[in-house]
Amino acid sequence: MKAAVVYGENDIRIEEYPDPVAEPGEVVVRTKAAGICAKDVQTLLGAGLPEKLPAILGHDLAGEISAVGQGVQGVVVGDPVAVYPIAVCGKCRYCLQGRHNICEAASGLAHGLAGAYAEYVRVPKDIITVGGLIKLDGEISFEDAALAEPLSCTFAAARANRIRGGQSILIIGGGSVGLMHLKTAKWFGCEVIVADLNDTRLAMAGQMGADHQINAAKDNLRDEVMRITEGRGADVVIISIGIPDVIEDCLKLIARGGVCNIFGASPDTEVRIDPSWLHYQEVTLTGTYASTPGDFKKCLQLITEEAIIVSDLVSHRFTLDSFHDAIAASQNQEMVRGIITFGEMVSVSF
Repeated sequence: MKAAVVYGENDIRIEEYPDPVAEPGEVVVRTKAAGICAKDVQTLLGAGLPEKLPAILGHDLAGEISAVGQGVQGVVVGDPVAVYPIAVCGKCRYCLQGRHNICEAASGLAHGLAGAYAEYVRVPKDIITVGGLIKLDGEISFEDAALAEPLSCTFAAARANRIRGGQSILIIGGGSVGLMHLKTAKWFGCEVIVADLNDTRLAMAGQMGADHQINAAKDNLRDEVMRITEGRGADVVIISIGIPDVIEDCLKLIARGGVCNIFGASPDTEVRIDPSWLHYQEVTLTGTYASTPGDFKKCLQLITEEAIIVSDLVSHRFTLDSFHDAIAASQNQEMVRGIITFGEMVSVSF
């Protein structure tokens, strides 16, 4: 099969790679669409390379079953599926609490296992056992299905942040993930403020339903947030930019009894917090990572029902042969969300 194979920092080769085989309890998926995640791009460029190289990255996957291992039930060759990317043990204290995303023994696509930037992907038994192989029902494109994973991460954050209708939500960062936070918050019935430095991103946020957009390079962010919230601050602040100074400044924008979610962070950085402020304001700090199989399945359902539209997030499409162009477009912040396509992109319906 053809795959984008990582050999080292900024060393990605489009080459033939051994075809995966479905062992008992496993399936092989023929990739139809693979989402381009900024984290994967950072890894491809050398930030946190896998210990074992060469490797295939990519964890946002939709496609068709091409092989079924012994003992697997419920799917046959040709079935369209989406894949939850985390292989979990199902036995540790976190899995038993339903918090599979922080499983003590987790691995997954692009994290120890060959990922989605390949024509075929082996889906291990641990993903199937936890309910992570989901047959696509109704009418949904493979592209949309490949966006269920990143959307489910924002849905998991909303759950951790106890978001409910009528709240004011401030989203720091208007990139693709920030826009998914926007879509999730609007589904919950919230008033949403999006802050960014880029007018194009803010215009897109407005088109996708943001109630307020703030260009923090032109306007005082604190003044604008307090004006919009009548001096209270936002009930929930979601920070998807891992810059310590930005995080510290945004802490001041939380309402009493509010929640601050750290959704993205750079390693080996520190943020200063006044414990007296935290105590008297009764602010809750949360961090969220990835999602659970339940979040993933819920988001697939919402996308299928068009309760949340994700197709407008896709700004660029590439193939494996133009994979290096995809990396450049992401690195240069030219795209909102990119998709690696494999063959004709069609909707599947039954």
